[in-house]
Amino acid sequence: MRKHYSLRYFTKQAMTGLWRNGVMSVASVAVLMSCLVVLGCFALLLININVNLENVAQLNQIVVYCEYDLDADAIEGIGAQIEEMDYIDSVTHVTKEDALETQREQSGEYEALYSDITPENNPLSDSFEIIYKGTDETEVFDLEAQLRSIEGVRKINSVYQVAKTLDSLKNGVMLVCIWFLVILFVVSIFVIINTIKLAVYSRRSEISVMRYVGATNWFITLPFILEGVLIGVFASLIGFAIETYIYNYVEKMALADLQMISVLGYGKIAIPLFFGFLVIGVITGIIGSVASLRKYLKS
Repeated sequence: MRKHYSLRYFTKQAMTGLWRNGVMSVASVAVLMSCLVVLGCFALLLININVNLENVAQLNQIVVYCEYDLDADAIEGIGAQIEEMDYIDSVTHVTKEDALETQREQSGEYEALYSDITPENNPLSDSFEIIYKGTDETEVFDLEAQLRSIEGVRKINSVYQVAKTLDSLKNGVMLVCIWFLVILFVVSIFVIINTIKLAVYSRRSEISVMRYVGATNWFITLPFILEGVLIGVFASLIGFAIETYIYNYVEKMALADLQMISVLGYGKIAIPLFFGFLVIGVITGIIGSVASLRKYLKS
């Protein structure tokens, strides 16, 4: 009888149970795998938002756009006022001709759209790219207010405001992620519970015999708990493979078409992601199994 208590025996029984309830087993793996993939997508999105948030916050940049059709003296006067302000580290004047050329170079395959634009009908305006000192929120707001008050300034774009927007986006994504994942994992546990219950029902006669000959509750229930573990492992492995494909595809697309966005290299997060999937998958499988076997674990 001792050999029956070996891990090999229990694992074989668990695999047999999964095979007997093939449809429900596949459904359990598929649902849990979907949860893990969605979790991974949200987690990687949040990680990359943080990376870009840190990069943006370190730029300390404000772009000041002049009114259209200002003459050279007026534009020069705006630049002089900016240079005299506090917190200013450097000021770079970008003419509307330079701005147009930059946009044309960055347009890539859409460069033809700029073919009809000439210096005479250039829709852009002169601007000043400002690098400021310090990152104190009060100082940034004070500087922005001073810049807006300059006569001839049409608008300003602050990287600090972009950082604030990204931070709000991160918080919104996190909130949606939490609620969405709670629902998905509840569904996953429910499906696993029903899978294990079916396995128990299909072996009810065998369980009765084992109880009659004195088998302990843990001897009876451990194969079913291992079924939940195996569901978690299979879901984790498949989910990780899918997540790897998705992330590599998005990373290549971002590097090719979205040069302004920083994407964390997959090699830096692959191992933590793999073990995260594995731990969450196994724990979810165990919870589902134990929940379906409560009556066998009470005594």
